[in-house]
Amino acid sequence: MENKSKRKTLMQVMMLCIFLLLAILISVSIGSANVSPWESLKIIIGCSEASEVYHTIIWKVRLPRILLSGLTGAGLALAGTTFQGLFQNPLADPHTLGVSSGAALGATIAIIFGKIPMMFPKMGQIGLFAFAGALLTTLLVYHIARAGGRVSAVHIVLAGTAISSMLSAAISILMIFNQAQVEKVYFWTLGSFSGASWSKAAFLLILVVLCGTGMLWHSRDLDALTVGEEAAASLGVDTIHTTKSLILIASLLVAGCVSVSGIIGFVGLLMPHILRILTGASHRKLLPFSAI
Repeated sequence: MENKSKRKTLMQVMMLCIFLLLAILISVSIGSANVSPWESLKIIIGCSEASEVYHTIIWKVRLPRILLSGLTGAGLALAGTTFQGLFQNPLADPHTLGVSSGAALGATIAIIFGKIPMMFPKMGQIGLFAFAGALLTTLLVYHIARAGGRVSAVHIVLAGTAISSMLSAAISILMIFNQAQVEKVYFWTLGSFSGASWSKAAFLLILVVLCGTGMLWHSRDLDALTVGEEAAASLGVDTIHTTKSLILIASLLVAGCVSVSGIIGFVGLLMPHILRILTGASHRKLLPFSAI
Protein backbone atom coordinates (compact mmCIF):
# COMPACT_ATOMS: atom_id res chain seq x y z
CA MET A 1 0.00 0.00 0.00
CA GLU A 2 2.87 2.34 0.89
CA ASN A 3 4.68 1.57 -2.40
CA LYS A 4 1.48 2.30 -4.32
CA SER A 5 1.18 5.68 -2.57
CA LYS A 6 4.82 6.54 -3.37
CA ARG A 7 4.32 5.62 -7.04
CA LYS A 8 1.21 7.79 -7.18
CA THR A 9 3.08 10.72 -5.64
CA LEU A 10 5.97 10.26 -8.08
CA MET A 11 3.59 10.22 -11.04
CA GLN A 12 1.90 13.39 -9.80
CA VAL A 13 5.26 15.15 -9.43
CA MET A 14 6.31 14.07 -12.93
CA MET A 15 3.02 15.31 -14.41
CA LEU A 16 3.34 18.69 -12.70
CA CYS A 17 6.96 19.05 -13.82
CA ILE A 18 6.02 18.20 -17.41
CA PHE A 19 3.23 20.79 -17.36
CA LEU A 20 5.65 23.33 -15.88
CA LEU A 21 8.27 22.71 -18.58
CA LEU A 22 5.63 22.91 -21.30
CA ALA A 23 4.37 26.20 -19.87
CA ILE A 24 7.92 27.59 -19.89
CA LEU A 25 8.51 26.46 -23.48
CA ILE A 26 5.21 27.90 -24.72
CA SER A 27 5.73 31.15 -22.84
CA VAL A 28 9.23 31.66 -24.20
CA SER A 29 7.82 31.33 -27.73
CA ILE A 30 5.09 33.95 -27.34
CA GLY A 31 5.81 37.58 -28.19
CA SER A 32 6.18 40.08 -30.99
CA ALA A 33 9.07 38.09 -32.49
CA ASN A 34 7.84 34.94 -34.23
CA VAL A 35 9.75 32.00 -32.67
CA SER A 36 8.24 28.52 -32.72
CA PRO A 37 8.37 26.35 -29.57
CA TRP A 38 10.68 23.89 -31.35
CA GLU A 39 13.06 26.66 -32.40
CA SER A 40 12.94 28.13 -28.89
CA LEU A 41 13.89 24.73 -27.45
CA LYS A 42 16.84 24.44 -29.85
CA ILE A 43 18.01 27.95 -28.88
CA ILE A 44 17.80 27.07 -25.18
CA ILE A 45 19.79 23.85 -25.51
CA GLY A 46 22.30 25.55 -27.84
CA CYS A 47 21.82 23.68 -31.12
CA SER A 48 19.99 26.31 -33.17
CA GLU A 49 21.32 28.16 -36.19
CA ALA A 50 18.92 31.08 -35.68
CA SER A 51 20.27 34.62 -35.88
CA GLU A 52 21.88 36.37 -32.94
CA VAL A 53 18.74 38.51 -32.57
CA TYR A 54 16.62 35.49 -31.65
CA HIS A 55 19.24 34.25 -29.19
CA THR A 56 19.20 37.68 -27.54
CA ILE A 57 15.39 37.72 -27.38
CA ILE A 58 15.22 34.29 -25.77
CA TRP A 59 18.20 34.47 -23.40
CA LYS A 60 18.23 38.13 -22.37
CA VAL A 61 14.55 39.10 -22.47
CA ARG A 62 12.11 36.20 -22.26
CA LEU A 63 13.84 33.54 -20.17
CA PRO A 64 14.76 35.86 -17.26
CA ARG A 65 11.18 37.11 -17.07
CA ILE A 66 9.67 33.63 -17.25
CA LEU A 67 12.04 32.15 -14.66
CA LEU A 68 11.63 35.12 -12.33
CA SER A 69 7.83 34.93 -12.58
CA GLY A 70 7.93 31.18 -11.96
CA LEU A 71 10.17 31.56 -8.92
CA THR A 72 7.99 34.36 -7.58
CA GLY A 73 4.92 32.15 -7.95
CA ALA A 74 6.72 29.30 -6.19
CA GLY A 75 7.79 31.56 -3.33
CA LEU A 76 4.33 33.06 -2.83
CA ALA A 77 2.69 29.61 -2.97
CA LEU A 78 5.11 28.28 -0.34
CA ALA A 79 4.47 31.26 1.91
CA GLY A 80 0.69 31.02 1.47
CA THR A 81 0.72 27.31 2.31
CA THR A 82 2.78 27.99 5.42
CA PHE A 83 0.62 30.89 6.64
CA GLN A 84 -2.63 28.96 6.13
CA GLY A 85 -1.32 26.04 8.16
CA LEU A 86 0.30 28.19 10.82
CA PHE A 87 -2.69 30.47 11.43
CA GLN A 88 -5.36 27.76 10.86
CA ASN A 89 -6.96 30.25 8.50
CA PRO A 90 -7.96 29.27 4.92
CA LEU A 91 -7.94 32.95 3.90
CA ALA A 92 -4.38 33.61 5.10
CA ASP A 93 -1.92 34.57 2.36
CA PRO A 94 1.49 36.30 2.01
CA HIS A 95 -0.15 39.66 2.66
CA THR A 96 -1.51 38.60 6.06
CA LEU A 97 1.36 40.06 8.09
CA GLY A 98 1.45 43.32 6.16
CA VAL A 99 4.65 42.21 4.40
CA SER A 100 3.45 43.44 1.01
CA SER A 101 2.40 46.81 2.44
CA GLY A 102 5.82 47.17 4.06
CA ALA A 103 7.51 46.40 0.76
CA ALA A 104 5.24 48.86 -1.04
CA LEU A 105 6.12 51.60 1.46
CA GLY A 106 9.84 50.90 1.02
CA ALA A 107 9.49 51.05 -2.76
CA THR A 108 7.44 54.25 -2.52
CA ILE A 109 10.15 55.93 -0.42
CA ALA A 110 12.81 54.88 -2.95
CA ILE A 111 10.76 56.16 -5.91
CA ILE A 112 9.81 59.49 -4.34
CA PHE A 113 13.10 60.42 -2.70
CA GLY A 114 15.28 59.33 -5.59
CA LYS A 115 18.80 58.00 -5.56
CA ILE A 116 20.43 57.21 -2.24
CA PRO A 117 24.01 55.83 -2.03
CA MET A 118 23.74 52.04 -2.15
CA MET A 119 26.02 49.22 -1.04
CA PHE A 120 24.29 46.71 -3.33
CA PRO A 121 23.55 48.48 -6.63
CA LYS A 122 22.92 45.27 -8.57
CA MET A 123 19.76 44.53 -6.62
CA GLY A 124 18.34 47.91 -7.50
CA GLN A 125 17.33 50.90 -5.44
CA ILE A 126 13.60 50.12 -5.37
CA GLY A 127 14.07 46.36 -4.84
CA LEU A 128 16.41 46.81 -1.88
CA PHE A 129 14.13 49.33 -0.18
CA ALA A 130 11.13 47.06 -0.76
CA PHE A 131 13.03 44.11 0.73
CA ALA A 132 14.05 46.14 3.78
CA GLY A 133 10.52 47.52 4.24
CA ALA A 134 9.03 44.02 4.18
CA LEU A 135 11.45 42.66 6.78
CA LEU A 136 11.08 45.66 9.09
CA THR A 137 7.31 45.31 8.90
CA THR A 138 7.56 41.65 9.91
CA LEU A 139 9.67 42.56 12.95
CA LEU A 140 7.25 45.33 13.92
CA VAL A 141 4.21 43.05 13.65
CA TYR A 142 5.91 40.35 15.71
CA HIS A 143 6.92 42.74 18.50
CA ILE A 144 3.40 44.21 18.68
CA ALA A 145 1.89 40.72 18.78
CA ARG A 146 4.10 39.69 21.71
CA ALA A 147 3.23 42.78 23.77
CA GLY A 148 0.99 40.66 25.99
CA GLY A 149 3.85 38.32 26.81
CA ARG A 150 2.64 35.44 24.61
CA VAL A 151 2.70 35.27 20.84
CA SER A 152 -0.31 33.60 19.25
CA ALA A 153 -1.47 33.22 15.67
CA VAL A 154 -4.53 35.38 16.38
CA HIS A 155 -2.44 38.23 17.79
CA ILE A 156 -0.10 38.11 14.78
CA VAL A 157 -2.96 38.22 12.26
CA LEU A 158 -4.62 41.14 14.08
CA ALA A 159 -1.34 43.05 14.36
CA GLY A 160 -0.54 42.35 10.70
CA THR A 161 -3.92 43.62 9.55
CA ALA A 162 -3.60 46.79 11.61
CA ILE A 163 -0.05 47.54 10.46
CA SER A 164 -0.98 46.81 6.84
CA SER A 165 -3.78 49.39 6.99
CA MET A 166 -1.48 51.93 8.61
CA LEU A 167 1.25 51.47 5.99
CA SER A 168 -1.27 51.70 3.16
CA ALA A 169 -2.41 55.02 4.60
CA ALA A 170 1.23 56.20 4.78
CA ILE A 171 1.69 55.33 1.09
CA SER A 172 -1.45 57.32 0.20
CA ILE A 173 -0.15 60.34 2.13
CA LEU A 174 3.21 60.19 0.36
CA MET A 175 1.45 59.96 -3.00
CA ILE A 176 -0.76 62.98 -2.20
CA PHE A 177 2.24 65.16 -1.38
CA ASN A 178 4.33 63.87 -4.32
CA GLN A 179 1.87 63.73 -7.19
CA ALA A 180 4.61 63.82 -9.83
CA GLN A 181 5.65 60.30 -8.75
CA VAL A 182 2.15 58.85 -8.35
CA GLU A 183 2.24 56.99 -11.66
CA LYS A 184 5.55 55.25 -10.89
CA VAL A 185 4.37 54.19 -7.44
CA TYR A 186 1.04 52.95 -8.81
CA PHE A 187 2.62 50.86 -11.56
CA TRP A 188 5.07 49.31 -9.10
CA THR A 189 2.22 48.24 -6.81
CA LEU A 190 0.48 46.57 -9.78
CA GLY A 191 3.38 44.13 -10.07
CA SER A 192 5.59 43.58 -13.10
CA PHE A 193 8.49 41.46 -14.37
CA SER A 194 9.59 43.97 -16.99
CA GLY A 195 12.79 44.63 -15.04
CA ALA A 196 13.72 40.95 -14.82
CA SER A 197 17.38 39.94 -15.03
CA TRP A 198 19.47 36.83 -14.47
CA SER A 199 20.91 38.29 -11.25
CA LYS A 200 17.39 38.77 -9.81
CA ALA A 201 16.41 35.25 -10.88
CA ALA A 202 19.55 33.82 -9.23
CA PHE A 203 18.86 35.78 -6.03
CA LEU A 204 15.28 34.52 -5.86
CA LEU A 205 16.26 30.93 -6.74
CA ILE A 206 18.65 30.80 -3.78
CA LEU A 207 16.01 32.33 -1.50
CA VAL A 208 13.26 29.93 -2.63
CA VAL A 209 15.51 26.87 -2.18
CA LEU A 210 16.74 27.91 1.27
CA CYS A 211 13.36 29.03 2.61
CA GLY A 212 11.55 26.08 1.03
CA THR A 213 13.99 23.70 2.70
CA GLY A 214 13.37 25.42 6.04
CA MET A 215 9.61 25.06 5.61
CA LEU A 216 9.94 21.37 4.73
CA TRP A 217 12.09 20.87 7.83
CA HIS A 218 9.12 22.07 9.92
CA SER A 219 6.46 20.29 7.84
CA ARG A 220 5.48 17.76 10.54
CA ASP A 221 5.24 20.50 13.17
CA LEU A 222 3.13 22.51 10.73
CA ASP A 223 0.78 19.53 10.33
CA ALA A 224 0.33 19.48 14.10
CA LEU A 225 -0.25 23.24 14.29
CA THR A 226 -3.13 23.04 11.81
CA VAL A 227 -5.28 21.46 14.54
CA GLY A 228 -4.41 24.16 17.09
CA GLU A 229 -1.53 25.27 19.30
CA GLU A 230 -2.69 23.35 22.38
CA ALA A 231 -3.06 20.10 20.45
CA ALA A 232 0.35 20.62 18.83
CA ALA A 233 1.97 21.29 22.22
CA SER A 234 0.45 18.08 23.59
CA LEU A 235 2.16 16.22 20.72
CA GLY A 236 5.54 17.61 21.78
CA VAL A 237 5.81 20.50 19.32
CA ASP A 238 7.63 23.59 20.54
CA THR A 239 4.89 25.90 19.28
CA ILE A 240 6.63 29.19 20.13
CA HIS A 241 9.91 28.27 18.41
CA THR A 242 8.14 26.76 15.39
CA THR A 243 5.85 29.78 15.00
CA LYS A 244 8.80 32.19 15.19
CA SER A 245 10.85 30.20 12.70
CA LEU A 246 8.08 29.76 10.14
CA ILE A 247 6.99 33.40 10.31
CA LEU A 248 10.58 34.53 9.79
CA ILE A 249 11.21 32.10 6.91
CA ALA A 250 7.91 32.81 5.13
CA SER A 251 8.22 36.58 5.58
CA LEU A 252 11.79 36.55 4.27
CA LEU A 253 10.61 34.65 1.20
CA VAL A 254 7.69 37.02 0.58
CA ALA A 255 10.01 40.00 1.03
CA GLY A 256 12.33 38.63 -1.67
CA CYS A 257 9.45 37.92 -4.06
CA VAL A 258 7.83 41.31 -3.62
CA SER A 259 11.15 43.15 -3.93
CA VAL A 260 11.73 41.84 -7.47
CA SER A 261 8.15 41.81 -8.78
CA GLY A 262 5.99 44.30 -6.93
CA ILE A 263 2.76 43.12 -5.35
CA ILE A 264 1.35 39.92 -6.87
CA GLY A 265 -1.99 38.79 -5.44
CA PHE A 266 -3.99 35.55 -5.20
CA VAL A 267 -1.15 33.08 -5.94
CA GLY A 268 -0.39 32.46 -2.28
CA LEU A 269 -4.09 32.31 -1.42
CA LEU A 270 -5.36 29.98 -4.16
CA MET A 271 -2.55 27.52 -4.89
CA PRO A 272 -2.59 25.70 -1.52
CA HIS A 273 -6.35 25.10 -1.82
CA ILE A 274 -6.02 23.80 -5.39
CA LEU A 275 -3.17 21.45 -4.48
CA ARG A 276 -4.88 20.06 -1.37
CA ILE A 277 -7.36 18.41 -3.74
CA LEU A 278 -4.45 16.56 -5.34
CA THR A 279 -2.13 15.87 -2.39
CA GLY A 280 -4.21 16.04 0.78
CA ALA A 281 -3.38 18.12 3.83
CA SER A 282 0.12 16.81 4.62
CA HIS A 283 2.57 19.70 4.31
CA ARG A 284 5.40 17.31 3.46
CA LYS A 285 3.71 16.89 0.06
CA LEU A 286 1.68 20.09 -0.10
CA LEU A 287 4.67 22.47 0.12
CA PRO A 288 6.72 21.13 -2.84
CA PHE A 289 3.60 20.48 -4.93
CA SER A 290 2.40 24.07 -4.37
CA ALA A 291 5.82 25.40 -5.40
CA ILE A 292 5.82 23.41 -8.64
